[in-house]
Amino acid sequence: MQSPLRHGKAAIGTTLAGGALAALSSAPERASRLLRHRYPTVAVTGMTGVGKTRLADRLSRRASAESGGSEGGPEVGSAVMERRTRRNARLRGYRFRVVPGENAATRLGALDEVFHDEPVDGVLHVVAWGHATPRRTAGTTGAALATREEQLAAELDDWAITAHRIASMAVRRDRPTWLVVAVTKADLFPDDVDEAVRYYSPGSGSPFAERLDELRALAGGARLSIDVLPVCSQGGDKRSPMPEKACSDLLGRLELRMAQLSGHV
Repeated sequence: MQSPLRHGKAAIGTTLAGGALAALSSAPERASRLLRHRYPTVAVTGMTGVGKTRLADRLSRRASAESGGSEGGPEVGSAVMERRTRRNARLRGYRFRVVPGENAATRLGALDEVFHDEPVDGVLHVVAWGHATPRRTAGTTGAALATREEQLAAELDDWAITAHRIASMAVRRDRPTWLVVAVTKADLFPDDVDEAVRYYSPGSGSPFAERLDELRALAGGARLSIDVLPVCSQGGDKRSPMPEKACSDLLGRLELRMAQLSGHV
């Protein structure tokens, strides 16, 4: 017959072992929460030609040579999801997931990943007020042409797909918690930046704003924070309408708002 002392020691051992196992099993979850807090995941979405990759390069501090040239130069879209990471000295930053803009199976797979498989914490949706770089249809040659009206219509179609994924995710989970509509290529319309921002702002009555209002109604306006900010990935010289300093200032405003939304400041 086992003595009470030995029985007590066995019980204590079992309790300690159970506690250790529980701690080990919860460790990955705690590590995941810490990683999300310090490095939230951000989906960078938008139609092809708006400059998603270039903006992600600036935000992640990648060298301009890696971005493929100036803002006004030719842009080559990617057919697969690209990843960027921003780190700072305080061990905080972002994990960017740049969703391809081409309407292809890879794009749908990337949307599934960021809005279903590994839900993101925030969304940076990039638009260009009709100034996206036109892209040729696969297999064709020659310069691509598109009017501003056609590009704005394409933006709406693209946004409908992304908004549907955001709404579907928001009603089932607690993420994403914020959306920033980044009106890029502001250097191409420096005198009309305010008008462009107003076009994309909720409640303005524009076609895009109406769809944004629908998303807020579906996702819950109190749960999903929405901001609209102008930005450009590369400015010109001091004599240009949008010099590099002005462009950097816009980028700084975007970075500050993202830091506020992510709890970094």
